[in-house]
Amino acid sequence: MKLLVTNDDGIDSVFLHELVASLQRAGHELFIVAPASEQSWKGASKTRDRAVKSLAIDRGFGCPSWTVDGTPSDCVNIALEHLIDGEVDGVVSGINEGFNCSIGFVIASGTVAGAWEGALHGLPAIAVSQDVSEAVYVNLKEEGGKPNEELLSSIKMAADHTARLAGELLPQTARNSFTIHNVNFPYPCLPESIVKRTVPATMLMPGFFTAADANGMHKLLWTEANDISPHEPLTDVRCVSEKHISHSILDYRKLGYA
Repeated sequence: MKLLVTNDDGIDSVFLHELVASLQRAGHELFIVAPASEQSWKGASKTRDRAVKSLAIDRGFGCPSWTVDGTPSDCVNIALEHLIDGEVDGVVSGINEGFNCSIGFVIASGTVAGAWEGALHGLPAIAVSQDVSEAVYVNLKEEGGKPNEELLSSIKMAADHTARLAGELLPQTARNSFTIHNVNFPYPCLPESIVKRTVPATMLMPGFFTAADANGMHKLLWTEANDISPHEPLTDVRCVSEKHISHSILDYRKLGYA
């Protein structure tokens, strides 16, 4: 297939580079358009208060590649309208550094938003994310985005699973269906990790900011969410915690329907 690949962690994320390598080994023709810098938790926002710049770059992908100094939604919109000649068959967004499970994360995720922007253009799309523990995530940031051996192995396996799933799921997804596939990989992701159909968990997520300091400033912090999901059907959060690959089908046409 002819695929647009984006992410929200930026053009230099090793998660993106491993995904591209796996998709290329599977024989897909790729176009890479990713944020110039990290754009996590930007949701589906588009940059409206300034012009954004696209720039053709070479990061060793061996395929046409650009950065956009904006959000994942900016990247996909500009790519499809202005950078890529002709049509693509689908959009792949990821691999995200950390999971995108539960309703709260799905709505806030720049990775999911990259796939959603593809769906808004009538395209099949898949968002993929790699779960990591807080300790692994902190270490990754402290090392400037360079993963340790165990994490790199997991990323490579998640990328290989993604190449397979993209080949299976995207051709099965009708155009103009406003549907995306949200896939979350457990940590570690293994060759034998199995895929299970899930729904987004329903979690209460209060208290993401500190109290004001002396200057009236509130800082973002991580707090534990309260999972109020029923035991069935299987949720993405529980699936990943049980070391399986979560696959949720997000059909946005169902919003507002009983």
